[in-house]
Formats: sequence, structure tokens, C-alpha cells
Amino acid sequence: MKSNNLVWVLLTAITWIACVPTPESSSGEHEHDESLRLTAYNNEFEVFAEAAPFVVGQPSDILAHFTRLEDFKPLKEGKITVSLIVGTEGIRQSVENPVRDGIFQFSLKPLTMGTGKLIFDIHSSDGHSQLVVPRVKIFENEHDAQHDAAVAVVSVPNGVVFTKEQSWKVDFATEEVRFAPFGQIIRTIGQIQPAQGDEKVVVAKAGGLISFSGNGVVGGQAVNGRQLLLTIESGDLADNNLGVRYEEAAAEFNRAQADYDRKKELAKDRIVSERDLLEAETAFRQAEASFNLLQRNFSAGKQSVTSPMDGFVKQVLVRNGEYVAAGQPLLVVSRNHDLLIRADIQPKYADALATISTATIRVLNRNTTYTLEDLKGRVVSYGKSVDLQNPLIPLFLQVQNNAGLLPGSFVEMYISLQGGEHAITVTRESVVEEMGAFFVFVQITPEYFEKRPVFTGKTDGSRIEIKEGLAPSERVVSKGAILVKLAQVAGQLDTHGHAH
Repeated sequence: MKSNNLVWVLLTAITWIACVPTPESSSGEHEHDESLRLTAYNNEFEVFAEAAPFVVGQPSDILAHFTRLEDFKPLKEGKITVSLIVGTEGIRQSVENPVRDGIFQFSLKPLTMGTGKLIFDIHSSDGHSQLVVPRVKIFENEHDAQHDAAVAVVSVPNGVVFTKEQSWKVDFATEEVRFAPFGQIIRTIGQIQPAQGDEKVVVAKAGGLISFSGNGVVGGQAVNGRQLLLTIESGDLADNNLGVRYEEAAAEFNRAQADYDRKKELAKDRIVSERDLLEAETAFRQAEASFNLLQRNFSAGKQSVTSPMDGFVKQVLVRNGEYVAAGQPLLVVSRNHDLLIRADIQPKYADALATISTATIRVLNRNTTYTLEDLKGRVVSYGKSVDLQNPLIPLFLQVQNNAGLLPGSFVEMYISLQGGEHAITVTRESVVEEMGAFFVFVQITPEYFEKRPVFTGKTDGSRIEIKEGLAPSERVVSKGAILVKLAQVAGQLDTHGHAH
């Protein structure tokens, strides 16, 4: 699916280039698009509107793109009201449905000259939301309006157009650049282990011969609690025969019960002493406990071995027909729900381990990254000493296995320590590399981006520090930067608008 998206981006970009007039075109001039480009954000939506310059008494068409910030996909339904307010006067228009997914079209005729604001009220199935574009100018005549719009057009040498229709079809997002706490990072390798209590070893309760039913039990097989896994049979064993033990226990139980019942009746007439009665009762209770235990776990000379919990068979330790002794491990059953991650830390970080704030876990074979919060994890413990055989400090994290992690495998870890340092950081996907240099795509408008070189610093596996090249409040591509790069590689695109 992702490879198809990449092909789509390239084909779209190349097709778009072929349609864009260039300075070498037959007209001999490059005509500037003098449309206004208006952008606003709130916690839920982004609006990017292209509009004709606002002139008193003249209709101005507005083509507005609405994007949900939770997934950067288009708003497909809802009623939107746009209001242009100058001072205490204003005009408005409501539109019930988009002309295409995410695109709503309006037309406003300003009544008053001045500087006002454009307000978009969104009413959808999720509720009401409002976006405000401040400092919108309304001019007295068309000449002044077009001149102001032309001056406002921003063009950069490394600019690339990536339309909303393109970004809506791929895995794409942007984020605002901010200073945020970013402490020291410890990079290491961790091994995934089952958590205590998350797996159990099933042992034989008596000696005998292993018997699997059907196709037997194999590693990885899903099992339910109390599900029959195998049986242990006595067969023709001369020693420690389970069937013989069962018959002996039954006979002893019956004998002890009869003896106890007889002495209990005789004790009423004081024919036997209380001591004899107590000894008979003790013998009966012991025989009863032994018989009930065998009866509960064995039938027809067989021990039924069941799963102690829901989960899967992690390991089978015996073979069909093999003799096992009482207490010998048979299988390992695991839920694979809670896991431990063990990482060995250099002793120089010993004093800092108490200040761990979070960790980023990168699965090597899948190249996917999770934070400790994603896995609902926590720091369990860390070593307080080292020895000659292993001079590293063990650190244990417990996580929930909601990401399909495999016990026994290794992961790359970035352990974040609390600290007073603040830095500008971006996601790993924001940074693209070319010839050993690093770049990010800075948003000029939601459809036009500047490819800007940056100097990177440390990383926590999820985010990368930017030492130089970005300023707070700028907005960068945080997901899908490689797709924007592919669109740029196709050619230097025209920086002045496009037709929808």
C-alpha cells in the first residue's frame, strides 16, 4: 500500500509539473497567482483557504480545505459557516456539504473596508469547532487588493508544492516547532523477557509415561485454561505404577473409614478409649486426603495434565512415550501479555538511573518505535552493584505486549533522563538525509514547503534535537517527509498556486 502511495505521489507531481507554465513558456512571462492564502489551526482542525483579494462591493470566491489534525485526513461531512467581520459589522455564508472531500466553497461580498477576521464555524457529527484567521484586509479598490496579494506571495529557492489532495491520500502530518524538555539520553540494547507470573511451568504430579492425544501439543499453540494437554499413564511399569497406587489408596481409604466408623460406635459405650478413636480418625483423614488427591487428578490409572491459564504453549519439554518423574517439567505455558525488557547500562550512569523519565523502544526487525507510555510500561528496578563477570548495571522495564513483541528478541532502547535542558526537537520522520547532510521541510503554507538544511543533535529514538536551522513556532512536516522529497525530486515546482 505504501509503495503504491509513493508511485502515486511521483506520478501526480510529474503530471502537475507538465501543466505548470514556466519562465521559458511561450508567453515569455511568468504570471503570478494573486490569490490570498489563509491558514488557521485549533486543537482539532487545520483550514487552508485560497481566496480572491477582498474588495468592498465585489464577490470574493473562497476555496477552503479542512483537515482533521488527529489523522490529517479531510473533513468529509458537516455544515460550515464562514463569517467576515470588520469592527462590529460582518457578513456570513453557510455551506452544508463539501464540493469534494475536505473542500468547501464560499463566496463573500465585503461591505466595509478595513482589517477584520475570517471565522470558520464547523458543525459536524463530532460537535462544534471554530477556526479564526486574523488580520484579513478588505480594500477599497481591486488594484490595491491585487498589489497587496502579490506582495504577500512567498517564494523560496528550495520550495516544493505538495497539495492537500496529495497529503490526504498518504500518511502525512505536520507539527509546530517548540522548545521542550529534552534531557540526557542513554542508548543501549535490551532483551525482551517474559514477566514473572506471565508464564507457568507445568510439571508432572506423578511418575509415568507421556501420552499425547491426536496430533499432540506443539510450541505456539493457543490453549485455554483447564484445556487437556496430555496424559501420564502407568502402562505396565512394575515400579511406582500409578494404577496400583490408586487401588492401594482406595483400599486404604475404605479400610480406614470402616475402622473409624466401628470405633466411633464402640466409643459411645466406652468400649474403646478416646485415644484409640483419635488415632483411627487421624488414619482415616490421611487416607481420605491421599485418595481424594489421586481421584481428583487421576482416572483409570492416568494423570490428566491441563493448561493452568489461557495463553499459548511456549515450549514442550517432553516427547510422546517418554518416562517422567514426579515434579519433572513438561511444558511452559505463557500469556505473552506482560513482558520485561532487560537492558545493561554502563556504570557511569549509575547515579542518573533514579531520574529516568521515559524510554523509547525500537523494534529492530520491524523498524517500528514505541514509547514507554505507548506500551503502558514502567521502570521496575535497576541494579545497585556490579561484579567482575558482568560489570554492567541491569535495568528492568515492564511493558504490556500490545505491539506483538517477541520474548527473547532484542530491541534498541533510548532511555531519557530528567533534566533542566530544553531543546527544539522534531520526529525522526521529519529529517531526511542527502549526501550526508540533513534537511527538514518547513511549512510556508499547508501546500508549499521549504526544504531547509538543519544541524542535528542527540536523539531519544523517537525525536531528534535540532541545534540549528529551526525556530520556535515554525511548522514542519512530521510524517511523510520522504514523500515531499520525492515530489521535489521530480522537479522544481511552481510556487504560485494550482487549480483544484
